[in-house]
Amino acid sequence: MTVAWILKEKGRHVVSALPGALLKEAIALLTKNRIGAVVIADELQRVLGILSERDIVHALAADGPAALDRPVSDYMTHSVTTCTEHHSIDWLMEEMTTRRFRHIPVAEHGRLAGIVSIGDVVKHKLALAESESAQMRQYFAAG
Repeated sequence: MTVAWILKEKGRHVVSALPGALLKEAIALLTKNRIGAVVIADELQRVLGILSERDIVHALAADGPAALDRPVSDYMTHSVTTCTEHHSIDWLMEEMTTRRFRHIPVAEHGRLAGIVSIGDVVKHKLALAESESAQMRQYFAAG
């Protein structure tokens, strides 16, 4: 199974912000959309960074309330791991677990094409396990 399967189910909409957006604006986006990270992209939707709840906590710890009026580019994670829709879900889960990521943007041809969260991966893995279990029950019931 690949990332494409997850995107097919959840869609490709990604909440993003420009690097000059203020931290308080990014927080409002997270709150409004009930998400844990916002992708920072340029006008051409090239991924420049990601701003997570963790990044916000670090910003506030370092700079206090003044951080709210600074651009997200000051606090975002600049080195972003991305994937393509062709990456396997097993690779995605390993990457998220090993590197302690909760979100990985999907990029196609250098442009933002989706985002996958750890919740998306877990949901997919649970559905797959349930499907395999149902097939096994059916197999044993028929035999």
